[in-house]
Amino acid sequence: MVSKANPEVTDAMESDLLRSVHAILLELDGHHTASQFNRGMLRWTLHKKIERNPANNCTLVKIVVKELERAERSDNKLHIIPLLHTLMYAIVQAVYIPDDLYKRVYEFCKRLLTLPQPYCTVGLSHAVRVKSERLTPGVLYQRMVLSEQNIKNEQYQYHEKVFVFADPALLSMEMSAALSSEIESASPCRSHMSYMCDVIVHTMQAALGDSCDAPTLERMLKAKGQDTIELYFREVVATVEVCAEEAGGNHSLYTGKLQQLYTTIVSSANPDGQSSSTLFGIPLPNPEISFHLWREDDLLWKELAKFTRSVSSSEVLSSDSASFEMPDPVSDLTSSELLRLSILSTDSGIERDLPPSELPAVSEEPSAGRSEQEQGRLVRRGGIKMKPSVSDGMALLQDTLEETGASPLGKLQRRAGSHGLPGSRQQKLYTARIVVLGDDRIVGRLAKAYYSLRKREARRPFLTQKLSLQFYYIPVTHEEQSSSSTKENTPTAGSDLCQLAAYLGRVDPWYENNIRSLCHMIPKLAKMKSCSGKSSEANPFLTDVISYYVRMGLQPVYFCIYSVKIAFTCLTKEHVEDVFVTQLQIDIPECMSFSGTMKGKGTLTRKKNFTENCGAMMTISYKKASLSNREVEKGLSLQTSGLVMRAIPSCETEDLDCLIVSFSEGSKVKAGVDGKIRTCNIKIGTLEQKPFTVCLDQDYRRIFKNVASIEVSPCLEPGYCIQKMRNSRFSVCDQEDVGLTKYMSKALPLPINTFAGIIQ
Repeated sequence: MVSKANPEVTDAMESDLLRSVHAILLELDGHHTASQFNRGMLRWTLHKKIERNPANNCTLVKIVVKELERAERSDNKLHIIPLLHTLMYAIVQAVYIPDDLYKRVYEFCKRLLTLPQPYCTVGLSHAVRVKSERLTPGVLYQRMVLSEQNIKNEQYQYHEKVFVFADPALLSMEMSAALSSEIESASPCRSHMSYMCDVIVHTMQAALGDSCDAPTLERMLKAKGQDTIELYFREVVATVEVCAEEAGGNHSLYTGKLQQLYTTIVSSANPDGQSSSTLFGIPLPNPEISFHLWREDDLLWKELAKFTRSVSSSEVLSSDSASFEMPDPVSDLTSSELLRLSILSTDSGIERDLPPSELPAVSEEPSAGRSEQEQGRLVRRGGIKMKPSVSDGMALLQDTLEETGASPLGKLQRRAGSHGLPGSRQQKLYTARIVVLGDDRIVGRLAKAYYSLRKREARRPFLTQKLSLQFYYIPVTHEEQSSSSTKENTPTAGSDLCQLAAYLGRVDPWYENNIRSLCHMIPKLAKMKSCSGKSSEANPFLTDVISYYVRMGLQPVYFCIYSVKIAFTCLTKEHVEDVFVTQLQIDIPECMSFSGTMKGKGTLTRKKNFTENCGAMMTISYKKASLSNREVEKGLSLQTSGLVMRAIPSCETEDLDCLIVSFSEGSKVKAGVDGKIRTCNIKIGTLEQKPFTVCLDQDYRRIFKNVASIEVSPCLEPGYCIQKMRNSRFSVCDQEDVGLTKYMSKALPLPINTFAGIIQ
């Protein structure tokens, strides 16, 4: 459970830590000789060093503070946020840090408030945490263990869980089994008693410092019974939380109470020798992580509902996932019906249609005053119409006002970073950290599931009141998968399937080094593990990276979710509504069948002739996107063999939150149009009897054929739509926002957490 560490840090140890920090900075600058596929290993190696030797934490804090001050003097902002995260991760796990060092760190974080975004936001977040840890040493470690390991107590009742959803189309069964095995082996099933002892020992050392005899304290705790350990644990947690919640925080009173409790615990120890003041390293355990292959559309909702119910004291859910029943029967719905959440009832509401076992009890003899015809009359069953309560409506409204951070409709500047002061929002009891493994296809699936969840919550809030969602993205690519897509001649062949991860890597260098660099490494690690069959419990690299990402990646980048309405050439077929977040591609089927013969050997003239022969005449009407936020409606007609709408900018010079529509080569575009359209609202249809194919988020599982027209616009927040519909009953003009809808976000964004947000 614990490991002894030498309290003396030699010059060799300090030099080794300094070299590790400098290597990380060189890697950030692009001067390190490490391979592109090994990026991120330096950060993991450094944290493993301080985990094995807790005395290194204080030394690492001193080194990082010096490097931060040097970066401040030289105005090297590239190093600030990575060093800040390295610093905070060391502080959380540190056994003991002197007060003067806390003060030095806190003063530096305060100076960051004068810098622009995102430095001031990250600096403020860390300053609040450092101040809390300085006044109440051990509070960050204690709260993290209590919430991540779901240890029930009366003082701090928050729970967290990490859900990893992987794309089954990208990972083979062997690779999925290897990843699942590593995650399970890296999170051993320890008893809550051991976690309680860890919290007690760590808090005592952080508060008392050298006056705490950690070996004796641990030995005495092991000798105690379960009831006694729980009593000590509750007293420690209560002392920490009371001091942390006080405005000023009485540090002397805090240490005095812990000193008194410490004396009580070790008073019965036999003085068989000199008491040791050796620091004990209490490793920070990995959070509770569950691994899932995302095969079902409603899997996200099921797991979130199961999580909130499993840890609830009022509701008990069976551990068998097969016995779990959904509140709404959505398993039999199609993809379009799932978005609408329309449920067809088979109950007529008539007593005569009920089976005999469910008929209500009736008197044996009929009433004398009723005829036989009246007795056989169909009678409706009694029932009530459920309406959302006031508290449910206010919970959804507050959630929409606080959590949505998308730009207003028409604004082209992408929003990033947490908004408001840390702790200003009411913290919810449950936090689900959703990590998706895959490429742009699984991000599109996440956006669709998130939109479906918001629509469900808008109808009747179930998770909104108590659950907070945090989204994370770890890209994964596989060479064999890309080659197989080429063989299938799907629209995704030959295209970049990690556009969103590439964008996040450009705007956040720390994400680029630690997360995006894993896109090629994860399949190789999984393949090595599946071939060797050896357990990686000793060095669980992937699990450690996920734990670091979900703990320190708290700055979201918001991506607009676009809604697409699809009409088909068959008039009897209902329209379909779907969403996408990265890309929409339109192809003419007859052009796709001959496109392979034109690659590499067709001149521009041939491509134009090819477009004229097999292309389709399309009409396009759109609202031109501009920085001035002036809506200019335009339209055009052109002969084309296909087009692509990209929501993710491909270069740093065009970081606009809008769609960029590009036409295929050889398309006849009228004068004044440069071949690209920037818009947020667009309608496309064909003038000829030539249907086209639509592919969303480069996912071959989301292809719509025989399409006649589409309409694309930013996806509206379901909570805003519900509130606007309610207000329209009392408003003459439906176009204007009245009441609280004026302050609600209209668009529904998909927030992906990073370490810094967007660095300009």
